[in-house]
Amino acid sequence: MIMTRYLSLFFVAVLLTACGKDKKETALTFKTETHNKKTSLPCTDQCASVNIEIPVAEGVPVVADSINKNVFNTIRRIIFFGEKPYTATTYDDLNASFIGSYEELKKKFPEDAIGWEGKVKGSVDYNTDKVINIKLNHYTYTGGAHGYEGNTSLLYNPETGKELKRSDIFKDEAGFTAYAEKKFRETFKIPEGKNINATGLMFEDEKFALPQNIFFKENGLLLYYNSYEIASYAEGKKELLFPYSEIEQFLKIK
Repeated sequence: MIMTRYLSLFFVAVLLTACGKDKKETALTFKTETHNKKTSLPCTDQCASVNIEIPVAEGVPVVADSINKNVFNTIRRIIFFGEKPYTATTYDDLNASFIGSYEELKKKFPEDAIGWEGKVKGSVDYNTDKVINIKLNHYTYTGGAHGYEGNTSLLYNPETGKELKRSDIFKDEAGFTAYAEKKFRETFKIPEGKNINATGLMFEDEKFALPQNIFFKENGLLLYYNSYEIASYAEGKKELLFPYSEIEQFLKIK
């Protein structure tokens, strides 16, 4: 009887250990990877370079693969020169293509091609059982008066790895948009009844719209307008934070 009890306890312990191990092995985690490349052409203080630092998902193959592919394809649309993104399939190929474009131009116009720069620093800014938010801070310079810096928000379903759509986030997007416009006008002092662009903003079709990038933060939902999105480069970015308690009626997830 005693031996049977000990055997039962032993098998329960083994089962719990195995379950815990399986759970640990199937947890979605992130590690940081860096991919850097510098021109091989002679240079001094203006050497063309690319520096990419990104979080890479692992632990749940299908989910991780979906997230990693989407992150790469987003960065591929950031680090490029010409009319369309490169056809690269890896970060090393992407960096080589960018530096290759610079070197080709430098050989044609040795006096004109100032060192290009491409930078992406990614981070997992928010991670719950409902949403994973990866932030990409990026800067590119391929000539001209100045480069372009911005932030891109990537939102994923933790169970599938698929990118979240607005309909996955909001119960009532139209209602939230109307509420956000009211707060936006108050924050940036746009008179009620006046056109949304009355103070010099550049909303398309002169109609308020949510930004391309929405971030989930610990203290609320952040609307983030990059430079050029609704205002001139000189005015820079514009952002507006909504505490979750203030907008719960509009949200499906947080």
